[in-house]
Amino acid sequence: MHENDRVTSATRQPETPASPKLSSSLNGGGASVVPPRLIATDLDGTLLWDDKSVSPRTVAALAAAEEAGIEVFFVTGRPARWMDVVSDHVHGHGLAICGNGAAVVDLHGGPGAHRFVKVRELARENALDAVRLLRDAAPGTLYAVEQTYGFHQEPAYPKLHMEAPDRLLPAEKILAADGPGGDEPVLKILAYHPDLDPDAFLTLARLAVGDRANVTRSSPSALLELSGPGVSKASTLALCCAERGISHEEVVAFGDMPNDVEMLTWAGTSYAMGNAHPDVIAAASGRTVANNEDGVAVVIEQILAERP
Repeated sequence: MHENDRVTSATRQPETPASPKLSSSLNGGGASVVPPRLIATDLDGTLLWDDKSVSPRTVAALAAAEEAGIEVFFVTGRPARWMDVVSDHVHGHGLAICGNGAAVVDLHGGPGAHRFVKVRELARENALDAVRLLRDAAPGTLYAVEQTYGFHQEPAYPKLHMEAPDRLLPAEKILAADGPGGDEPVLKILAYHPDLDPDAFLTLARLAVGDRANVTRSSPSALLELSGPGVSKASTLALCCAERGISHEEVVAFGDMPNDVEMLTWAGTSYAMGNAHPDVIAAASGRTVANNEDGVAVVIEQILAERP
């Protein structure tokens, strides 16, 4: 998502103290570490500075990791068309996981010429059910719909994104079989509430929607992201790793928001950023410094320094 500051959704307790300093052991617990083969990093609030730039130190660290034979995957809630900020840094494989796991995208073509390698859509029937259920549970909820190429929103949905919508229609009409882009997969629904507390809205939505969709958030406001059942950063990353013969123990992951929690829990080694939501800190096995202090680069440099 364009907005990215704070979020929600916890599991285990951290194995390292909530400290801005890195532990001397990469896994944060003192046990032996499996040499990493893949680095999976969120973008907003994690790899990117708050001004949405990639620092020279981070660019150098990403290149050094790839040169050392460690693949780097960007795993983000952003749609593919917002990936120009890192399209120069995808290296040989050229792939990124977008839309919270809803799509794997080849960015080699550059902005506007990306290719969808894998799409894990939200079925329109599920999407319509989720919209109805959440409207009933939280009156006043406003919606936008993210497709592979299109973006549509309800007339009252606030301007939260980098672009103007393709269509202004009620969500039910957008998601109808004969709606705009009816033959185009739906990647996720965005649900915004002008009054509810963000964490409370997330809890309420998960209870209301149930198994019709996967619900998460990556915004400081009450803006939720609904994907297909079982679709998350973690599940799509696991598919990509399986295709490469990479186990979860060989993955190092970074994140700052609740939509990163599953990925951080799945990865063999994971780091919450110094600016991360408390639930993200609880889910990760370690902690690094904040995004504006190049926390991802700090860990990558340590990984490379400790390689035989």
